[in-house]
Amino acid sequence: MTLPVAIVGAGPVGLTTALGLQRYGIPFVLFEDEDRLSTETKAGTTLSRSLEIWRRFGVSTDILKKSMRVDEIGDIDRQTGQSRHPVLLSTLDRETRFPFVINLPQQDMEPVLAGPVVDHLLLSHRLLRFEQTTTSVILHMQTPEGERQFEASYLLGCDGGRSTVRDQLGVRVEGHSLPVKYSLVDLEMDLDIRNPRDYPYLAYFSDETEWMILVRHPHCWRFLFPLPPEKSERSADELRDKVMRFIGDASGVHVIGKVTYQVHHRVASQWRRGRVFLMGDAAHLITPMWALGINTGLLDCSNLTWRLAWFLRGWAGEQILDGYEREQKPVALLGAGEMAESARLYVGKKGDIGETLGSNAWANACTRAMLGVRLDVAGTGDWSMVMTRKEPALRPGDRMPDWLLQDADGQQIRIHDLTDNCFVALHFVDPRRRPCLPAWSSPALKQYLVSRWDAPHDSGLREHALFDPGGLFQTRSGCALGSMIVVRPDEHIAAIADSFATAAEEIYTEIVGKAPVLQ
Repeated sequence: MTLPVAIVGAGPVGLTTALGLQRYGIPFVLFEDEDRLSTETKAGTTLSRSLEIWRRFGVSTDILKKSMRVDEIGDIDRQTGQSRHPVLLSTLDRETRFPFVINLPQQDMEPVLAGPVVDHLLLSHRLLRFEQTTTSVILHMQTPEGERQFEASYLLGCDGGRSTVRDQLGVRVEGHSLPVKYSLVDLEMDLDIRNPRDYPYLAYFSDETEWMILVRHPHCWRFLFPLPPEKSERSADELRDKVMRFIGDASGVHVIGKVTYQVHHRVASQWRRGRVFLMGDAAHLITPMWALGINTGLLDCSNLTWRLAWFLRGWAGEQILDGYEREQKPVALLGAGEMAESARLYVGKKGDIGETLGSNAWANACTRAMLGVRLDVAGTGDWSMVMTRKEPALRPGDRMPDWLLQDADGQQIRIHDLTDNCFVALHFVDPRRRPCLPAWSSPALKQYLVSRWDAPHDSGLREHALFDPGGLFQTRSGCALGSMIVVRPDEHIAAIADSFATAAEEIYTEIVGKAPVLQ
């Protein structure tokens, strides 16, 4: 009998992790200590990279049906009302099928994420303690029927900033809490007809004294302000009046929710001990500027779920699990945290965002959509969250662009569709010369030719050939003819080889610790 993976915490990170494990066919149980999903006014903007993750896990379409799509991130000087440096996400149309971000409040997001995994969700189950054995984790849960035990293969702590899992592991948290808090208010109002405004659906109002963020949700308008250290809380009326001072008087305004929260930059010193992993806010608390908090957590889901799947299927050695912390911790500790702090200073006109992002508009859009993340796949310290120029040559660790190619039948296919449940080797070769592909076939590693030359019908290669009109994708990759890119199931580049003679099987085996299983 295969033990399930236990996920503690049914917020966006826990739910997305559950979706990922379900996508890979790994049994799991999802525990939530509350008797319902979140009803609080929480995170609201999801970036393009997170939409790509949700597509892979099967929920992006349902999420988009509920959301407001945003193709421009506004940057407005409060004093002059002038736009400074708007981010035009439509420039990413070749890079991703989601050249936009979305606005959807967490209380509306979570039911959509929970839908496909609701049969595995246990509400009112609070973790009391756990202990690890050599083969499992024993969880002691307080349930409506009293205390019960559950046995799991692994325990994933997705239980937030006050994580019980992290505390019981004895893992310390490093970093600090900022002296400023944020006040967030959701207003029911009409800024289209009754009080017409022409703001982007996501806009940052910069000001030295007090900045503001505007977010248009499907059913309300959200506004976020910094709260001075000496002010502990603002009333609903105060927040409504403050909004009016930014955007001008409006009629028919009703407060439907508000929340005040502390701003942190704190990261757990360790993300794994034995069979227990920390994810999301349990591993890192990040200033929620530019939506980097929740979206950094979803990167954790993308990275860890395929690793667990490969190991639990018997397709990889345990070394595959070690890469999770090595790759994700720098992104949270030194990447998202520092970028969010730079953004906080920028909207307060206390810093130059150019020092963080540079001046290239396409690259800035790629970074703000979280498509520019490069993971440290080789363990050499080579990682980044920032794209500095347009369509740079690809490097190991980069997220693979979701480029549009064609298969042998003339059907359009995107590269990310190829990697949903396997590694993929892409060979830039000329099919007219009849290059040899290995005869073996594996569900863990698939291989394709990519070329501007359509594969001849008598070549025996058409089944594995992808047509790249004009060689545009090869140009985007920066790879020479004869080279090969190996892409992981999380759409990050595992390796780039200069020679077609370099066996993809050898690269795969070095990464996962086992040769690809044969069909």
